[in-house]
Amino acid sequence: MMRQFELVERVKSYDPAADEDAINRAYVFAMKMHGSQKRASGDPYFSHPIEVAGILTRYRLDSASIITALLHDTIEDTPATLDDLEKLFGPEIARLVDGVTKLSRIELQSDHAKQAENLRKLVIAMSEDIRVLLVKLADRVHNMRTLSYIANPDKRRRIALETMEIYAPLAERIGMQEIKMELEDLAFAELHGDARGSIIARLNFLREQGGDLIGRILEELRKTFEEAGVKATVSGREKTPYSIWLKMQRKNVGFEQLSDIMAFRVVVDSMEDCYRALGVIHSKYPMVPNRFKDYISTPKPNGYRSLHTGVFGPERHRIEVQIRTDEMHEVSELGVAAHWKYKAGGGRMTDGRQYRWLRELLDILEHASNPDEFLEHTKLEMFQDQVFCFTPKGDLISLPSGATPVDFAYAVHSDVGDTCVGAKINGRIMPLRSRLHNGDQVEVITSKAQTPNPTWERFVVSGKARARIRRFVRTQQRAQYLDLGRAILVRAFRQESYDLTERALEGVIKIFKAPTADDLMAMVGEGTVTAKDVVSSVYPELKNAQKTDNVVHLGRNKAKPAHEREKRGNAVPIRGLIPGMAVHFAGCCHPLPGDRIVGIVTTGKGVTVHTIDCENLEQYAETPERWLDISWDETEGKAHIGRIDLVVNNEPGTLSTVTTVIAKNMGNITNLKITNRTTEFFEMLIDIEVRDVKHLTNVIAALRATPLINSVDRARN
Repeated sequence: MMRQFELVERVKSYDPAADEDAINRAYVFAMKMHGSQKRASGDPYFSHPIEVAGILTRYRLDSASIITALLHDTIEDTPATLDDLEKLFGPEIARLVDGVTKLSRIELQSDHAKQAENLRKLVIAMSEDIRVLLVKLADRVHNMRTLSYIANPDKRRRIALETMEIYAPLAERIGMQEIKMELEDLAFAELHGDARGSIIARLNFLREQGGDLIGRILEELRKTFEEAGVKATVSGREKTPYSIWLKMQRKNVGFEQLSDIMAFRVVVDSMEDCYRALGVIHSKYPMVPNRFKDYISTPKPNGYRSLHTGVFGPERHRIEVQIRTDEMHEVSELGVAAHWKYKAGGGRMTDGRQYRWLRELLDILEHASNPDEFLEHTKLEMFQDQVFCFTPKGDLISLPSGATPVDFAYAVHSDVGDTCVGAKINGRIMPLRSRLHNGDQVEVITSKAQTPNPTWERFVVSGKARARIRRFVRTQQRAQYLDLGRAILVRAFRQESYDLTERALEGVIKIFKAPTADDLMAMVGEGTVTAKDVVSSVYPELKNAQKTDNVVHLGRNKAKPAHEREKRGNAVPIRGLIPGMAVHFAGCCHPLPGDRIVGIVTTGKGVTVHTIDCENLEQYAETPERWLDISWDETEGKAHIGRIDLVVNNEPGTLSTVTTVIAKNMGNITNLKITNRTTEFFEMLIDIEVRDVKHLTNVIAALRATPLINSVDRARN
């Protein structure tokens, strides 16, 4: 265990202005507070905060971070309070310790929702001060080093999985490559111990077979640079077991098929020397195709800069070479800590919001409906490879692998994503679902009239885009459920000769556990509460009264269905509603304006619209309270989908004739499916975008007049 003076000397070695007195006081205070507490390993508990502080000194962090590391468990595990820390060490230390403590308290729970809440609090805390994340990462490193002492295997696996999915990607995001690799390897040992052991055994075997292979390659590379007159420091290492295993998984290959398991680092004096060294390497050794990456001209989002290339190097071994300057190397090893300014007048880089990826996580947090959804989107945002694209002005945008122009638009700005209508990729207009590749230049086309399309969620891959689209859908659904519920209640109240008033609803909202009258109306629109129940609750004397207006008998009783009555003044009009939200058009009968229609209230989904003669209505005969009298809004001019069933001659040009006839009659084919094929005939279903029933009838009539078409009817299935 590191002694007090050793810790102080470490900090003073890189920060002569460090607050030695405060560090000493924090050391003594933490030791006193933790007292005789023990860890699972049997070591004194106080050894943990000292080790965490020691890890942070490796990255030359300021006194406040070191003190926070020493005190980070005192509030949670000792009688010390936040007020005590503020009085003894000041508000800055108290705030940092509080940020880490909140996370630790939640982390003790194994519940998935608690993990989500933990991550939510971490993002908020580190956005205010990035040092919270640095202390948390060091805390996690030491906990992972001692993970084997935890007796419960399920708990060990949960901690390892959380480390792999959240903390290792976070370390990568801030450029803490060394911490990232250690966390991954420690988690890998717990999650896939057998695989790790097998890879280590294979590496040991290769080492024995090849002798000092790395040393021989190093010596030849050094001679190569010396002969070319390039001053360079060369070092080499084997790749970690986890990175080897990951490559085996991604490429779906065995260990024997991996040849680039060695990486060599070349450190030179200047950026110009980086490219000179690259030229030396490529002129001496054959380059492996598609293995060159220039992170100097296009740095990674975490500030990482380096040249990467794969070559068939000395002794014909395939190796990876990384070329960088001393400054670039420091950033690659220390990440955000390399930028830490502790000198007088330099200021401290503590505001986490300066990091683009963190701003995006905060944006996801703002738009996610609950912690679980935030956890899902954040993992999506962090735990993927990246693709680098450019704006028309040359700005670099990094996105998850598989990203589309919609993801790109949201990465530029939320408003750009919301109003995106199209995109040009490398000057060509391309579909919004196109996948982007490294180096693509993307121009987003926007329109003030555009709103997020719910179907975008099917192909976007970034957490920010998905969270924003889901929020819009929720907002739209809420508004539509509210409008639909209000219309349904107005009709229900009128049938009983009453007017719908907000005061009447406020008197019964507690019965339905609705916060407001609007919430109650939205519940009615969503189908979780029936209008009949609301009316009966407002006017209890109606509970036992006979309701005939809503009863549908489908020909088995004497009363006529409400939808066949001449008077339709109480019908709820359907207007401008987005399919898939509050109102759904049934796929069995494909209702169109001009059809007599009826609505079926479906719990949690709103209303499904059927034609009055749809055969599927029979199954709802015993639940009349779910039937809703609805009508088309005559002012609506949007397109609807009609389905037709065709039998056509199996002759050349038949399909072309069908599509031409439909197009000439202003129909737009949205889907076509061949359902049966013989030597003489084709049977097919075609979905056509039309205005109304009359429009579809005209299309059908034109098709029937075509000689190559045997028969055509409106589909009812």
